[in-house]
Amino acid sequence: MADKTPPQKSNAPYAARIDPTKEGLSQDQMHFIRQVELEQWKRRTSKLRTRNVVTGLAIGALVLGIYGYTFYSVSQERIMDEIDEEAKRARMQGPKTSAN
Repeated sequence: MADKTPPQKSNAPYAARIDPTKEGLSQDQMHFIRQVELEQWKRRTSKLRTRNVVTGLAIGALVLGIYGYTFYSVSQERIMDEIDEEAKRARMQGPKTSAN
């Protein structure tokens, strides 16, 4: 990714890409380049960290929402209670035999 060159060359000196190993820069210039690259890296990683935290919180909220909704909907289901009540009514209304 660092080896890619811009599609067209710019005449602006601030946009020109240089290869520090081939340009013959002084130690001070190399040190400055390293400092600038480090600051850019720190800035990018802080933005990425923030974005990752926001994404993680959004996914966590979605999971908790689905989990909560599932518990809420299951707690409202009365299917088994209704089946038990129907079976009890059927037993009460059915014929009385010695097997009951």
